[in-house]
Amino acid sequence: MDELVLIKNLIYEIRGQKVMLDFELAELYEVETKKLNQAVKRNKERFPKDFVFQLTSEEWKTLRSQFVTSKTETETRGGRQYLPYVFTEQGVAMLSEVLRSRRAVEVNVQIMRTFVKLRQWALDSKEFGKRLLDLEKYFIEHCTDNEREIKRIYEAIDLLMDRTKPNDIGFKV
Repeated sequence: MDELVLIKNLIYEIRGQKVMLDFELAELYEVETKKLNQAVKRNKERFPKDFVFQLTSEEWKTLRSQFVTSKTETETRGGRQYLPYVFTEQGVAMLSEVLRSRRAVEVNVQIMRTFVKLRQWALDSKEFGKRLLDLEKYFIEHCTDNEREIKRIYEAIDLLMDRTKPNDIGFKV
């Protein structure tokens, strides 16, 4: 379960899609970022634009400002030579095919499980929210003076629901 939490923290929302960064995937796969991207370039037909795309400098700047980590040794000597690539769920699934290592397969299984759990959480939250809204409407319509406190409880729950929406997972750029 700890791996799922780790992976969940590496999933960002960019251009309305859940994605993972090339260098973080490379670290999980225990390969150099350069090798990962070379494998992708050698197999372009497996990675259409809806599977992998390169960040714009503005997206990278915004995303980078949200990282809490300090600069690594390489970054103090000049940093990346190019903007990072990001992989959608389908792109990540394709990586195990082109990397062809046992580690890549193991990591992909964990990443796919994480994406599935995130989707399920979003669906569960949506259903819970709908039921809560229906219940709230019922109480408001049938509310007496003594039940005003219940209305205040629902307002507090609404506030809580706003803070736990699925789009709070990862970062938005």
